[in-house]
Amino acid sequence: QVPQDPAQRQVRELAMLSRRLQQVHPNVLAKILKEGTLFQNEEIVVINKPYGLPVHGGPGVKNCITDVLPILAKMLANMKAEPLHLCHRLDKETTGVMVLARSKEVADRIRLLFKTRQVEKIYWAISLGEPDPAEGVVEIPMVEKEVQSHQSHYKMTLAPNYRLRPEDGREVRTRRDRGAESAVTRYRCLASATACSLLELQPITGVKHQIRVHLAYGLGCPILGDHKYSHWSKLAPQKLPEVTLRRLRLQQSKARHLPLHLHARQLCLPLGQQLHLVCKPPPFFQKTLEKLELNISKD
Repeated sequence: QVPQDPAQRQVRELAMLSRRLQQVHPNVLAKILKEGTLFQNEEIVVINKPYGLPVHGGPGVKNCITDVLPILAKMLANMKAEPLHLCHRLDKETTGVMVLARSKEVADRIRLLFKTRQVEKIYWAISLGEPDPAEGVVEIPMVEKEVQSHQSHYKMTLAPNYRLRPEDGREVRTRRDRGAESAVTRYRCLASATACSLLELQPITGVKHQIRVHLAYGLGCPILGDHKYSHWSKLAPQKLPEVTLRRLRLQQSKARHLPLHLHARQLCLPLGQQLHLVCKPPPFFQKTLEKLELNISKD
């Protein structure tokens, strides 16, 4: 049954595309990644990672980027090319710039650049709500915790070093959570409309789900389509404001199909010379920007 509503059709198509990428022949997947090549030289290949494609295998994963790296290397260079190497990772639902190395030595060099925070990463996200202030830094440690509910599950969450005393609002230092990792995210609001914002984000550290958690729990502005971090105690579809639903021409009952609007837009990689690698957001992201009237200057 094909939905009549174009917005519902779009979210359904994305969910289906994600499933199809999981089921195509590895050669077909490698061809899709080859067509999305943004840059290549003798050391690296930079691809545009599609939505819904995992980087690593796991339970229930038929296709992932790691599996097709040998095929992709042969398609890009020649039949004797050694497999490409992963240098970093993006979440399954995140799109955008992804760097692969042509040799293990180059991969090790790039991993070290990431580890020592010498790679500048810029993401774009559409969020619910508007951050206050419009520009700033979220610096709150994070830790993974089990959520006790009728359906127990694990989530990353904030582990702040301070809390506000209820009686006078003063800052009080709290006991540090031993498992917490320091996490720092710069953010800037590029546009706001229709109860949503387009944010530019620069994660200084690289903690799991850092941007999603800092936006949802640190700024109270979860990413559009982030059904995991829009609530704490339950696993449920994101609740959208009426004005946003109207603009997206979407019913709340169909919100569960809404994809995560998080895109790795740019990497600055100091590899010999400074490489500026930029990737346009995918069509679904651009359509959402148009529908929500989040207009920014074209660059």
